[in-house]
Amino acid sequence: MLRYTLMRLGVFAGCLGAVWGLVHLGVFPRGLGDSNGMWIVLLSLVLSAPLSFVLLRKERDRASETVVRRVDRMKAGLESNRSQEDEAVDSAHAQGQAS
Repeated sequence: MLRYTLMRLGVFAGCLGAVWGLVHLGVFPRGLGDSNGMWIVLLSLVLSAPLSFVLLRKERDRASETVVRRVDRMKAGLESNRSQEDEAVDSAHAQGQAS
């Protein structure tokens, strides 16, 4: 999961550098007044989202599988705890009836 996040940040950083260069070369328009920095960041976010979706598909699938495995493991642990509690309650109830 950390690897995917770092790769997403890398795609964003690459877009940020490219957009910054293109704005300063005059290929993309500058922001109004002092908003140039915000314009560059927003344009970079808009460009990096679809690029990440396409370029990082395999890594996203791997991260998704990792998350699913963790959730399944946690569900199994919770179910195991529930069954242990049920057994304890049943045995306590059986001992109470035997007395």
